[in-house]
Amino acid sequence: MKIAIYPGTFDPITNGHIDIIRRAALIFDKVIVAVATNPQKKPLFSVAERMDMIKQVIKDTPHIEVDKIDGLLVDYAIEKKAHAVIRGLRAVSDFEYELQMAQVNRKLCEELITVFMMPHENYSYLNSSVVKEIAMFGGNIRCFVPDYVLAKIKEKMNGKH
Repeated sequence: MKIAIYPGTFDPITNGHIDIIRRAALIFDKVIVAVATNPQKKPLFSVAERMDMIKQVIKDTPHIEVDKIDGLLVDYAIEKKAHAVIRGLRAVSDFEYELQMAQVNRKLCEELITVFMMPHENYSYLNSSVVKEIAMFGGNIRCFVPDYVLAKIKEKMNGKH
């Protein structure tokens, strides 16, 4: 069984993330969407809330598992017997960082490969930070996230004001 891990903070999950998850599910027998904590980021949603949103919006996509990841991605991948890490590339600006991370992961675990996937061009400019910023200022984010996520963002934003 070919297993891939798609790690990220997913704060919140966007249509671009979902596009990559669905296409990765066509390639691999199982895709684990691994929700990570990033000490350099201040998330809007808890890990549990992010996992819930992901489960809700991908529940009709087969071969997907949602989990959390603490620690090194390579250690997690070995534990899960994963063959590949999925990374999304929106623009050339993402490539330098992602290439560096892929090379570090390869150095730590030669068997783990990184598969770069580009989202549909409709989502090539989209990231979670942009979605949160637009939402914070009352902008319309309906075209960037599924309805379930939209409702959770509105609920969270209303609680902050």
